[in-house]
Amino acid sequence: MTGPLSAILGLGLLGVFCIALTEKILPVPPSHVFLLFLGMTAAPDATTLAILLGVTTLASASGCLVWYTVGRRIGIDRADRLVERFGRYVFLRPATYHRLGQAYRRYHVRVSLLAQFIPTVRNYLPIAAGALCLPALPFAAATLTGAMLWNGGFLLTGYAMHGSGKDPLTVGFRIIVIVLALETVFMLALRYGPACWRRIRPISG
Repeated sequence: MTGPLSAILGLGLLGVFCIALTEKILPVPPSHVFLLFLGMTAAPDATTLAILLGVTTLASASGCLVWYTVGRRIGIDRADRLVERFGRYVFLRPATYHRLGQAYRRYHVRVSLLAQFIPTVRNYLPIAAGALCLPALPFAAATLTGAMLWNGGFLLTGYAMHGSGKDPLTVGFRIIVIVLALETVFMLALRYGPACWRRIRPISG
């Protein structure tokens, strides 16, 4: 994977933007591996790291706006059917999509921000935002903030490992496992947290 990545990155910041944008449309390569690789190999100093963060954040937010526009055009019913039919092919569980989509109706800014920290969901939940006709400006601001935090974390990790000789794919795999574990905890909290809180609240009150 590093061969094709290196070839595209040879185009400079344009190549970086294209990969980051493509990863938002279709998560290949996974952003974990791409950003770690970028931080390890393409950021010789803090200034370059900051530029890479700006470019990748802009590209990630642009990709989300692409899906937001798609959702806005097709509407909520067709968006739901699209996820039901094709979600499994991009590792997007329909149950996860619908649960967060329901939360969007009440907490759209917070969900837009938190969605950027959940693999695959971060790519396709903007479809729900557009289909529900959520305000574009708050959505874009929350998405931009979340993408900056997500991208910055992996870029900084890769930058910290610069010159360590560690394989970015190996490190990326380990981080994917950690992120998936955190995703599971988050989804369990989202599913069972309100019920647990309703049971605990009378006791604590």
